[in-house]
Amino acid sequence: MAPTHEIRTAMTAAGLNLIQQALSIYDSDLRLAVCNRRFSEMFGLPPELAEPGAAFEATIRFLVTRGEYGAVEDIETAVAARVEAARAFQPHYMERERPGGRWISVEGAPLAQGGWVTVYTDITEIKLQEGLLRARSEELSEQVLANAERLSQANRQLAATNAALEETKRELTEMEARARLTTEMMPAHIAHVGRDLRYTYSNRRLSSVMPAPGRPQSILGLTGREALGETAFGKIAPYLNRALAGEASVFEFADDESGRRIRAAFTPDQFGDGPINGVYILSMDVTEEVQARSALMQTRKRELAAQLTSGLAHDFANLLTIILGLQGRLERMALPKGAQDLVRATLAAARRGGTLLDRIAGISGKRELKPVITAMPQFLADLATLSEPILPDHIKLWMAREGLETPLRLDAGMLQDALVNLILNARDAMITPGCAHPGKITLTARELRETWLEIIVEDDGPGFSDVALERGLDPFFTTKGGEGSGLGLAMVYDQITLAGGTVRLANREQGGGRVVLRLPLRHAVPDATPQMVLLVEDDDDIRENVREMLRDLGHTVIEAASADEGLGLAALPGVQIVLSDISLPGTLTGVDMLERLASQNGAARGYLMTSLPPANPLRTRGAARFPVLTKPFDNAQLAAFLTREIP
Repeated sequence: MAPTHEIRTAMTAAGLNLIQQALSIYDSDLRLAVCNRRFSEMFGLPPELAEPGAAFEATIRFLVTRGEYGAVEDIETAVAARVEAARAFQPHYMERERPGGRWISVEGAPLAQGGWVTVYTDITEIKLQEGLLRARSEELSEQVLANAERLSQANRQLAATNAALEETKRELTEMEARARLTTEMMPAHIAHVGRDLRYTYSNRRLSSVMPAPGRPQSILGLTGREALGETAFGKIAPYLNRALAGEASVFEFADDESGRRIRAAFTPDQFGDGPINGVYILSMDVTEEVQARSALMQTRKRELAAQLTSGLAHDFANLLTIILGLQGRLERMALPKGAQDLVRATLAAARRGGTLLDRIAGISGKRELKPVITAMPQFLADLATLSEPILPDHIKLWMAREGLETPLRLDAGMLQDALVNLILNARDAMITPGCAHPGKITLTARELRETWLEIIVEDDGPGFSDVALERGLDPFFTTKGGEGSGLGLAMVYDQITLAGGTVRLANREQGGGRVVLRLPLRHAVPDATPQMVLLVEDDDDIRENVREMLRDLGHTVIEAASADEGLGLAALPGVQIVLSDISLPGTLTGVDMLERLASQNGAARGYLMTSLPPANPLRTRGAARFPVLTKPFDNAQLAAFLTREIP
């Protein structure tokens, strides 16, 4: 059985008392922590000064008063000086003669936890032997004897110094190990480069922060260009040079090799006003943060645009209504020749204004993402079926897919709208009045570095002008004159950015336009294991439809028409999911039911469905704790919804 704390303390004290040297340990508050019996005996200390907690100052005052340090004119000044020296304690070794002619060596060393340990050794016999040697060795020169004495003292002092150095080395080794362990555990690449920009230190996180084929695993001794590649190093080189000039900086850049967004901090390696010896580098993968930030910014811009345009759109809609009414009355009158054409043109222009209002509402109004589990091969096949009828015979649509075999979680409706818009834009760019040259539109979908879903739409048209490359994503910018609204690409940009993605316009080297969409890659791994679902819905028709959806997904379903029934059925063994409408008959709502089940620590996961608007207080209350699915929904939306984690 392991010894108790009291037994270990007694054993430690007994062991210290067997040592022939005096030993004392004082803590950082100058209080006695441990001493052995020899310490008390050597200096004749009273019992209270040999007990743990005894003040160092009181012990020094006792020794100074007894003459331990020789004659002292001002006792308090001498005590204060020794206490002050103890507060700034330094390792030391010394030998001194005590009153009565005995000699001791004093060896002190600080402790990592604070305080210090001191060992006192009686070296009187050694000093007597040195004296006898001096007195009885006439054949030895005075210089040899003096050197022997100094050498003996130096050896003792050297031994004490070596012991202190070994302890310091051990502590430094432990500190270095702890520091390295800490840097390896951090989700960031931490490194140091010298003035020649060669790595002198690096943890093992580079491959996880900036993964790319061909990058070396060990980068110590390599330059930044050798370790990162020409492109990535070219982006950070100016900031490295600024750090070598003494300026710290933080910036973000896109690593083309990995497809990741990286935030890097560069700090000069400089102590005080000394020379700069290199640069400390901290690099973090902030791709998901940037995606979320981009989506949030786009949401805020949409909200602002909605606020600015809603009032104007309302008034404009009223004016268009009046114009359409007046022109309709004119159209029914007997008008002079040519007037009917003018009326019809005015009506067409007014209707076009109404269409424009609808598009403005679509780009500025509130829109929530509706991610569903999407199989990309089927998605692209459906897109081809949808797009081919809108293309003339001389323009062909080619689709290519690299990988993307596993289902993804994305807003398929939003992405389909955006791609149809791009295909229409490409078609319009390739149609020249009076000409029908053969051409093709190519759509390529691929996975980029396990981070992005990248979709590229290319055409054989004339490509983007310099102005279009600069302003093509701006609302109301168009190169079609009066025929275009200028909202096509702007809507694509809005939809993709709202999902946390990016849109880039470019021209192909061989001619033609190129639009690159990138969306956050979210692999969908739905739980294929059949589960028992408790469906709580008071409307018989809706309950029947949702029940069939759940069964199509492979689940077993039991049903209830009220919260009271649901509470009773939820206690049945094997219920894993409770899917409830929010509005239920009786005193309890679906939210009340799920909250009560959660308070009982039930194993079933709770989900809500509703047709209530997002601002409804009851829906807001439920959404604060449980996932909420808006009615109506289809199988894919329900499947994606039930794979969400409970907040």
